[in-house]
Amino acid sequence: MAGGVLSPDWTPAFAAVPRSAFLPELIWPYDMEAGRSVAVSMAQDPDAWARYADADVPVVTQWDDGRHTGTAPGREPTSSASMPSVVFRMLRDLEVRPGHRVLEIGAGTGWNAALLAHRLGTVNVVTVEVDEAVAAAARRALEIFGLPVRVVHGDGARGFPDGAPYDRIIATCGLRSVPRAWVEQCRPGGLIVAPWGTHYGNGDAVVRLTVSHDGESASGLFTGPVEFMKLRSQRPPSVAHSEYVTGGVADGEESSTALPEGEFAGERFEPGHFALGLRVPDCRCVVADKRDGARPVWWYGLTDRSWACAMFRDGGAARVWQSGPRRLWDEVEAAHRWWRERGRPGYERFGLTVTPQGQRAWLDDPADSWPV
Repeated sequence: MAGGVLSPDWTPAFAAVPRSAFLPELIWPYDMEAGRSVAVSMAQDPDAWARYADADVPVVTQWDDGRHTGTAPGREPTSSASMPSVVFRMLRDLEVRPGHRVLEIGAGTGWNAALLAHRLGTVNVVTVEVDEAVAAAARRALEIFGLPVRVVHGDGARGFPDGAPYDRIIATCGLRSVPRAWVEQCRPGGLIVAPWGTHYGNGDAVVRLTVSHDGESASGLFTGPVEFMKLRSQRPPSVAHSEYVTGGVADGEESSTALPEGEFAGERFEPGHFALGLRVPDCRCVVADKRDGARPVWWYGLTDRSWACAMFRDGGAARVWQSGPRRLWDEVEAAHRWWRERGRPGYERFGLTVTPQGQRAWLDDPADSWPV
């Protein structure tokens, strides 16, 4: 509440619907001090389990699409209960009102749907979950808690047309493209709130889209950074370094840059990273670990085998190599210059417009947009 995340209208739901009621016996909360997910069992350590359940940390509840077994963390988290601060920030952005019908994409544990149902009534909330086991667990938890929201097992990218039109649609998974079905199933003037980003990195930003009066498009501003597990049909493509750099970096065209390492390898939620993703399409950026005062940052083209590498060293200018049909470093450098010249804008100045023809990003003015 002090940070402005939990608004007064959501306080009754926060008090009445604890996250702990929707968590399984074995959880993997993210330990902020350790910087990693840790296994916590309710049976073995009930105090720690309760402490993490109430903490403002994300809690992984499934690894590797359910193939994972055992207590050690798996390879990839694939379902979770989000940080309460993120949950209530997005619910605040959703601006629900009495009588609103809401479609949620990504049931997860069922907690988010329960919060909505506590405020709007169970008949006004539908949640879609692609994973059958996760959907069943969420349905069971909601029924036990006394808020039997309709949980649909299906592909959230298709929405749920049987319940349309909706006043609000909220996604609890990261997007790279807003599905057309969501715009069609949300009433004119309704809101779509979702984490959206580019393949440049794993980070997202919450976008708040208003559906146009003719129902053909939706447009709105971003409200701030987040990072979510991605919609399964929009997970990032894999990048195999050896398929790009078949020899060594010396095979590329060499140059240098005075830009500092921190512009590319700083805090992951820096708005500059988001801006670069918007301005350098179909590109993946990989920041390598720093060793002996040197850190390489790689860029890989996703439509061909173009690549670029900037090698940053403590106390010296960075050397740069690039190769392929796209001059990726030139694109990255131009995008960074564009961002600087506009005053290093934050997330809240960027927006997104979704039409039948595709997606376009913009800064300050929707009329001055570009495809993403």
